[in-house]
Amino acid sequence: MSHPIIRPARAVEYDEIGRVWMESWVSTGLAEASDFLLANLRARIRREIENGWSLFVADDRGTIAAMLALHLPKLYLDMLFVAPAYQGRSLGRKLLAFTRTQMPDEMYLRCVRENEKAWRWYEREGFVVEREEIEPSNGFVMKCYRWKRQRPAG
Repeated sequence: MSHPIIRPARAVEYDEIGRVWMESWVSTGLAEASDFLLANLRARIRREIENGWSLFVADDRGTIAAMLALHLPKLYLDMLFVAPAYQGRSLGRKLLAFTRTQMPDEMYLRCVRENEKAWRWYEREGFVVEREEIEPSNGFVMKCYRWKRQRPAG
């Protein structure tokens, strides 16, 4: 098995990143693949980068294996999506470890309540749910999480 490297995304990759995002989101069972969804995700990538996203990919020798979108000024892990072919290989854990190098003391994220596999994983990784809220753009109930570095006692 190869070991994808995490690096900043390139503008020429945005359409492919959108495809990986859609395939990963569809793999949750919460959406169906469509040209409409793909177009929306591709447009959102460009819009979110203009609004402050730092976008990274896991690159497996030229294949985009995952996407990671961070909003560093807000201490916000916005998107972490692993392509279905790469799920179950600890790539999400590697991306989260990378995220902790970017936001070493504290971060926030939101996760769709119905995506139980994802939010259970975040909870195992030390995130604590603070509240739930409805996302007005799509009606999903979002679980809002916070992670804070544990300081040694002493």
